[in-house]
Amino acid sequence: MDRELLRQALNYHGPALLSLLRAEQHDNPDFRGLLPPPGAAPEPPRGAPPAAWKERASIDTEIKRFIAKKADLLFAHSWKPNGPIEDSIEENEECYAVMPPLERFLEVPREERRELFFRDIERGDIVIGRITSIREFGFFMVLICLGSGVIREIADLEITALCPVREVPPQSNHGDPLSYYQTGDLIRAALKDVDRYHEKLAVSLYSSALPPKLSSTKLGVITSDDFPLHYKRSLEVANTGETFEEVLHRSPGFANPSLVEYLAEKLGLSESNPPSLLRSLQIKNFSEEDFAPALRKKQSASWALKCVKAGVDYFKVGRHVEAMNEYNKALEIDPQNVEALVARGALYATKGSLNKAIGDFEVALENCPTHRNARKYLCQTLVERGGQLEEEEKLLNAETYYKKALSLDETFQEAEEALTKLRKHMQKSLEMREKQAAKEEKQKAKKIETSAEKLRKLLKEEKR
Repeated sequence: MDRELLRQALNYHGPALLSLLRAEQHDNPDFRGLLPPPGAAPEPPRGAPPAAWKERASIDTEIKRFIAKKADLLFAHSWKPNGPIEDSIEENEECYAVMPPLERFLEVPREERRELFFRDIERGDIVIGRITSIREFGFFMVLICLGSGVIREIADLEITALCPVREVPPQSNHGDPLSYYQTGDLIRAALKDVDRYHEKLAVSLYSSALPPKLSSTKLGVITSDDFPLHYKRSLEVANTGETFEEVLHRSPGFANPSLVEYLAEKLGLSESNPPSLLRSLQIKNFSEEDFAPALRKKQSASWALKCVKAGVDYFKVGRHVEAMNEYNKALEIDPQNVEALVARGALYATKGSLNKAIGDFEVALENCPTHRNARKYLCQTLVERGGQLEEEEKLLNAETYYKKALSLDETFQEAEEALTKLRKHMQKSLEMREKQAAKEEKQKAKKIETSAEKLRKLLKEEKR
């Protein structure tokens, strides 16, 4: 059992969770010695007022029961991630769906949202707000959104933060550091101090107030273009009234086939040994085909086949451009999809790009050596390409293509006939070249003989 995690849960949820744990896990030997003896209550969390802690003990009853019932699974060491966890995942809408805070889609009372904000905010978190007033001791800003940590919908909560003058870096052109700022400026700052009881915040514009992982973030005056993506999405939803599903489906990252793999890596989770709160899944040994990578491969193949089917429909009505787009899309989803490779190869062959067609058929046959159409189309295309080379009088190259077709299918009659015809052609060409060479040799000898006769006649005339 993870003792530290158990201690944190007891400190947070209080005596109610302790009682439920004793009731649910009394037969579990792993919990003996970990739970405090009866009558010893856990200490309240630091900084939490006693009244608030007592009130918390009376709420979230279902959550406490769930934790107590699943405690042996929740606090097990096997839940620890397999790799380093990234506390702050960079907002990248191409990799995953960047969504507005859930409160944007739910009717959560302002008081609850405010309480959740002060519960989750921590020193070092990035906040973004607008300056409302400037005093000699610093400036006040109303928070608009968060730039790190737990993302909340806070724009309408009128939460104020103070940036003391000592936390404002001096500007080279201004003697007074506050003279550089004006009311209405958008400011990105680091949270310096949190008073949860009085709900007061102090921020800093020095990078030293940021944790190491965020130290490169630029603090100070920003523009609306620098707002985080999740806040921009929230503004769009406020204007359009879209539902969570609508925003999710139009997000580019939602269509990323590697979405689960990307997020699992960022969170340090293993896809081959994922944690589960279902006891039946905890104790069962699954085959490799049932793990996420194998299932995703099957899903990708199924998705790719839908694209291939759409491409075939386009091909049948002569819309070759749309068909090619569908085949390419299928191969982006599943690069080794045999049906997509064969279909695209057939389209290449139809358009006369025989070398590209041969390439697709060969890859398809490598992935599935028993695929009949891949072998059949490859043989036909090799023979057709050999015929082109034969017309170009590249007879040796043509012979190579015919032989390759026969090596794939010894019974392929068209290749055998083409090879036989080519060899007769080559034999005939060789005989013609030999005849031509003999004729040229004869003409050359005759020419030499004629020249010698002329020379003899000249010598006779001189003697005479």
